[in-house]
Amino acid sequence: MIKQIFKIGLVLISFLNFISCSEEVIQPLEKDEAVNLQFPSYFPEVTFDKSENPITKNGVELGRKLFYEGRLSRNNTISCGFCHIQENAFTHHGHTVSHGIDDRLGIRNAPPIQNMAFLKRYMWDGVIHNLNEQTIIPMTDVNEMDSSMPEAIAKLSKDEVYKKLCKQAYGDENITGERVLKALSQFMATLISADSKYDRFKQGKESFSSEESQGLALFQQKCASCHSGELFTDESFRNTGMYYNSQFKDAGRYRVTLDQNDWMKFRVPSLRNVEFTSPYMHDGRFYTLEAVLNFYSDNVEDNPNLDAQLKQNNHIGIAMNTQEKQFIIAFLKTLSDKNFITNPKFAE
Repeated sequence: MIKQIFKIGLVLISFLNFISCSEEVIQPLEKDEAVNLQFPSYFPEVTFDKSENPITKNGVELGRKLFYEGRLSRNNTISCGFCHIQENAFTHHGHTVSHGIDDRLGIRNAPPIQNMAFLKRYMWDGVIHNLNEQTIIPMTDVNEMDSSMPEAIAKLSKDEVYKKLCKQAYGDENITGERVLKALSQFMATLISADSKYDRFKQGKESFSSEESQGLALFQQKCASCHSGELFTDESFRNTGMYYNSQFKDAGRYRVTLDQNDWMKFRVPSLRNVEFTSPYMHDGRFYTLEAVLNFYSDNVEDNPNLDAQLKQNNHIGIAMNTQEKQFIIAFLKTLSDKNFITNPKFAE
């Protein structure tokens, strides 16, 4: 009898938790209000066009629910959050390339979703220039979500919760492709990572250790020509001497421009939260930061397209010894933002 009462109690608690969680998104949305993005003064200017897509509390909450919505995929199993996991700075930890519907493999490593509101281009090849349009790529890719916007809208339109959320965000219950994409981009625009040890150091709130300071100096000397600025990327496309992966047949920027000069050029990734975002490179070929630095010091392949930064003074790659690499890694770990990867506002 006691066991039965205990079981009933657990079921009741679970039910109440379910109710509270399902209503959690809806409750705060009675009155819509603008969301002002919060970031340090030394960050670059926001590129996200808020006049085209105003960021509001209700729009962000709709976008957050959509981000974790499996019905955006053909068989209702793959959401954006499936390949972009918060605790790994919204990357697909442990997967060299995106792992999508029906266990299919994509051709590229899932990049982190962070500080998107400041970027000018998206994807490894820069094919997308507007965050409002970014989500349509994985939604329609046969190896990722393998769906279409009309198919997703048909499913969402039958859901009373989405109707209510849409009305609160846009004034009526009409769920459209444009509204889905804009809500998703509003949510992604709020995913700002700016509370690392590096940020506190820059604001005079914390000090670096000797190793971190030496790492910063080495980073500025050897890495900052590409990983520049406060996002630690200049957003350029560069050939870094990696071999062409015949399994994925991905030549990078060349797939967009068909210009031979863009062969094997990939977008320089941000290094914020790099401690959490392994595996690394466009095809996830390296699982550790040590392996990445070993590549740049010893394994860069010379080729006609190789970036000029990697062939200076008759040397191919970046000259680094073992100790210098450890110092650089110590600095890179100061870019880790634990509040970002645990913020409940970004969670499912």
